[in-house]
Amino acid sequence: MSTPLPRVRFSPAPTGFLHLGSARSALFNWLFARHTGGEMLLRVEDTDLERNRPELIDTILDSLRWLGIDWDGEPVHQSDRVDLHRDAVARLLASGNAYRCGCSQDEVKARAEARGGPPGYDGHCRDRDIAPGSGVVVRFRTPDDGTTAFDDVIRGVVAFENTNLEDFVVQRSDGSPMFLVANAVDDVDMGITHVIRGEDLVNVTPKVLLLREALGVTERPVFAHLPLVLNEKRQKLSKRRDDVAVADYRARGFLPSAMANYLALLGWGPPDGVEVRPVEEIVGLFRLEDVNKAGAVFDLQKLTHVNARHIEALTTEAFVTAARPFLLDQPWGAAVEADPAPFEALAPVVQERTHTLLDVADMVDFVYLDEPTVDEAAWEKAMVKGAAAAEILDGIIDAYEAVDEDGWVHENGEREPLKEALLAVGEAHGLKLGKAQAPVRVAVTGRSVGPPLFESLVVLGRARTLERLRRARARL
Repeated sequence: MSTPLPRVRFSPAPTGFLHLGSARSALFNWLFARHTGGEMLLRVEDTDLERNRPELIDTILDSLRWLGIDWDGEPVHQSDRVDLHRDAVARLLASGNAYRCGCSQDEVKARAEARGGPPGYDGHCRDRDIAPGSGVVVRFRTPDDGTTAFDDVIRGVVAFENTNLEDFVVQRSDGSPMFLVANAVDDVDMGITHVIRGEDLVNVTPKVLLLREALGVTERPVFAHLPLVLNEKRQKLSKRRDDVAVADYRARGFLPSAMANYLALLGWGPPDGVEVRPVEEIVGLFRLEDVNKAGAVFDLQKLTHVNARHIEALTTEAFVTAARPFLLDQPWGAAVEADPAPFEALAPVVQERTHTLLDVADMVDFVYLDEPTVDEAAWEKAMVKGAAAAEILDGIIDAYEAVDEDGWVHENGEREPLKEALLAVGEAHGLKLGKAQAPVRVAVTGRSVGPPLFESLVVLGRARTLERLRRARARL
């Protein structure tokens, strides 16, 4: 008999955003499925009716698509399968593996405090034969002794003493089954062979296994609990403290290919040590057995480095297309839409210096603004404290006025009149080209860093360049 192909599932809850940790879990499920030729299913955990709003899950699916993570078949909503889950609860009640409980949370807490020791439910209603009614939940009767253990691809053998597992709720007082029951039933019904999820769900696994056994299911999926994603202080990522939404990084100009590449490195490393690479190559190399059990630190600086490398690998046309929305979003975006040629001309040299697509606007705004936005710190350094700034501006204005439109070019080769003119002015005042460029760059672009100066002057044009140089000299 042939072994069935692996089948995994990613199960987002309708939280309204895709968390970095969840995105990494989705990616590892997807990588495993695509590497093995199996299937990845998408199952929405929307059993909590109070949070079950379509728009909350739509944003998550949009982020998954942006990352390049697809799934097989249509998404499955657990809320559509509630009858199967209720039937499972009824079977647990009939077999004696579950019972009704009328204890309120306050009562459970008060008894726990009175007896001392660990908090949690004490089995108060196990043998009280509680009738259905308002405020009544259904609890699973955990074994009084023994151990529930499972083999984890990443963590090895994981064991839980059953006496440490409280009788957990499987059906709320409003009659809706809890996600533990839904997961146990749906994993079996959907033929899930591998459960790949975060380490924070390890303690859920013995409960699900006990539910499966109580429902007569002896087969077990393969478990792989991924290391937690941590912040730089090695704390678990928290939405209250950290930037954890994938959509935020999309808005900050990170490429989806770079984001997927970096997320793959959180707990896994390629066997050849080459970290920055297309996701297609990662699919071919990925193995669950190579995932590290230690927590993975989310390093923004490393993500930015990976992103810069992915931007560098784009064709110029692809770079222009990717950066365009970030330019159109600027107050001067209409000018880009009306005339993209200046940006397209600068794109090759801007691309070499770009870390995120959000950087691009600050490097090209000077060609679309009537006056450059002046960085006052750059002005102070180049114009006030810089050597011979006034003299450099006077000299270069005279020199550039002598250059006609036909000579207003800069090419790596014989025709570099703009560069040669500034070089001569700088030498006349004892300055090398790098120092002489500083006041000219700030006068023309408003900043001390940006695309190469002479390419920028060519795109800006002779008249506008001279106008800005004269205006800067007047301010001095």
